[in-house]
Amino acid sequence: MNNKEARQALVEHLEQYRGRSYAELLTLVDTSDDSELVVPSGTTYQIRVQAFWDDRSHQNIRVRGTIDDGGWRAFVPLVEDFIRAPSGAFVESRWEWMPNKRLKLAALSC
Repeated sequence: MNNKEARQALVEHLEQYRGRSYAELLTLVDTSDDSELVVPSGTTYQIRVQAFWDDRSHQNIRVRGTIDDGGWRAFVPLVEDFIRAPSGAFVESRWEWMPNKRLKLAALSC
């Protein structure tokens, strides 16, 4: 699987969800949307988008997308996500990917 190609396809696919309002995303909580996508290289990818509560107070919604090519990567798919607050604002994730390829806890101001 070409990770760069797959991640780009997933980011582009998630843009249609990022454009939705909080109220629209609310209808997707506890559901999943599965689809297949064929990219220009001819590779077919499976994409799953799930929406769920990101906090215990059931305010923020996390929308997570995963992508794989049906091979071994299906066991550890690539993941992209975002969090939307009731105000419509995007919330920073608690974890962010660092250039040195290590995860670090990000400071939140919300």
